[in-house]
Amino acid sequence: MLSKSSTKRRSRLSGLTVVAVAVAATLAVPAPPAMAATTANVWLTTPDRANLLRQQGSVSFGSGGSGSVITVNPNTTYQSMVGFGASFTDAAAWNINNSPRRDEIMNALFNPGSGVGLSFLRQPIGATDFSRSFYTYDDGAADPSLSRFSVAHDNAYILPLVKQAKALNPKLAVMGTPWSAPAWMKNTNNLVGGSLNDSQVGTYADYLVKFAQAYGSAGVPIDYLSVQNEPNFSPPAYPGMKMTSGQQVNIINNLAPKLRSAGLPAKILGYDHNWDDTAFPQQVNSGAGNNVAGSAWHCYGGNPSGQSTVHNAQPGKDIFFTECSGTESGNTFADSLRWQGTNLAIGATRNWARTVTTWNMALDAGHGPVIGSCTNCTGVVTTNGSNVTYNAEYYVLGHLSKFVQPGAVRIDSTGYGDGGVQNVAFRNPDGTIVLVALNTGGTQNFQVSYGGQSFGYSLPGGAMATFTWPGTGGTTPPPTGRTGAISALGKCLDVTGGSTANGNRPQQWDCTSGPNQQWTLASDGTVRGLGKCLDVTGNGTADGTAVQLWDCFGGGNQRWTPGANGSLVNAGSGKCLDVTGGGTANGTQVQLWTCTGGPNQRWTVPA
Repeated sequence: MLSKSSTKRRSRLSGLTVVAVAVAATLAVPAPPAMAATTANVWLTTPDRANLLRQQGSVSFGSGGSGSVITVNPNTTYQSMVGFGASFTDAAAWNINNSPRRDEIMNALFNPGSGVGLSFLRQPIGATDFSRSFYTYDDGAADPSLSRFSVAHDNAYILPLVKQAKALNPKLAVMGTPWSAPAWMKNTNNLVGGSLNDSQVGTYADYLVKFAQAYGSAGVPIDYLSVQNEPNFSPPAYPGMKMTSGQQVNIINNLAPKLRSAGLPAKILGYDHNWDDTAFPQQVNSGAGNNVAGSAWHCYGGNPSGQSTVHNAQPGKDIFFTECSGTESGNTFADSLRWQGTNLAIGATRNWARTVTTWNMALDAGHGPVIGSCTNCTGVVTTNGSNVTYNAEYYVLGHLSKFVQPGAVRIDSTGYGDGGVQNVAFRNPDGTIVLVALNTGGTQNFQVSYGGQSFGYSLPGGAMATFTWPGTGGTTPPPTGRTGAISALGKCLDVTGGSTANGNRPQQWDCTSGPNQQWTLASDGTVRGLGKCLDVTGNGTADGTAVQLWDCFGGGNQRWTPGANGSLVNAGSGKCLDVTGGGTANGTQVQLWTCTGGPNQRWTVPA
């Protein structure tokens, strides 16, 4: 979990100012839509705990105000959101399962109505530093056929809690991450330290497939997998192993086809380590190509702008924020609220993260059980007999997860640095607007502007607030239309890697009838796959302009009309969807080109 100096995390990063501002690639729109509501609802958490995600009186648009202005513009969109949550480590699951208030805790964590509706879990594949013992799912002598593979360890208290969480929130997504391969696969024959033997790459990939199959059979489908937690770090006293970017590429390129052959939908994320190394994830994204959906990130080094560095270099790849533990090292609830609000709730999401994930779901009063070096880590919840404490992590996550639905898109809002009212905004699938604000200075008055109207608010120093109001332009339901495969030159148009990240470029691939090859020719003229639209990059008109996936907004660069000879003609440019170079190799991308009637522009579309 934690890199060597992670327990000094706040002393190293507490002065961080989030300065990375992501650049939107959508079509510029002059003004937001007209207001759909006249009031905004408000929920508040204050650093003195007097208000803990407590609903306040509503505020009226048109009431004016003073101070800095946060302008929310739903027409400029960024990444779509997957969810917010933490991990049922062995220790966390043990603590919650043995609490006499188990069901109360689970409802507070996962129930979208009575609780905060956590919507993402990152589940360890085997033991971590927060486990009661060392284990993997195939321990003992070498077992290349994996005949002894079993997740029986998890049946006692981990899987029951994960299943209960999914029952409470059916929209919950689950990711799996290993800390170590079984010892017999490693060059040290030990769960602690070392690395994977090159000869075991295929077997290790099979091991991860078996994990996804076992959890799926237990009623917990795995949505995402990474292949190694913190690959740049070799823990000295608990399970872990180092892994180079080249090794990750090799493993991912072995794992991806095996997942497909097994009919498993899990997407693979590379890296899974700190903000301070941006080369590693780019190397994995490049080397694994369509087999990797993107990269996963931790908070124990660097700052959130590292995510934008990778996104800007490789915009077709997803960014997931997957781990950050709180600590209790002389810091107060107020400090944790500010640090996590600044760097996770706002910093990670304003730098393209589709998830915000802390670490342990629950620890006991002694910060355990733990077999690693972090003896002052905190969980989302602390259990102590019949007593339960909800920590700053709970409220930081709750200010997001209770209001930002899976499938929401981040939208543009005016950003302010350290000392100001930092913020991030989202539009839910039903059109609801969510603004999360954190005051990093003293009590401040500010205004929120949306659709030509505004309201004023006074936020106490160090406080966090979520504002919601009905908006327009919800992303569901989508327009109706004909759905099926779109093909040319004997190949099918394919969402590369199944990734729904804005900027992902579709490709030609062998036809599989998979969901990433199902397209809807919608009644509004858009062509939609996996909830995104075929989009001409930058509203371009030049031959060779890239065609990408982007959030749907119906601009001319997203509307296509079936034309002569099977062509698909773009409304914004009058040019055709074209298979680059007439290539027939898997992975050939599509582009915009002057209509020629050639075979690489003749598309068979759903009837």
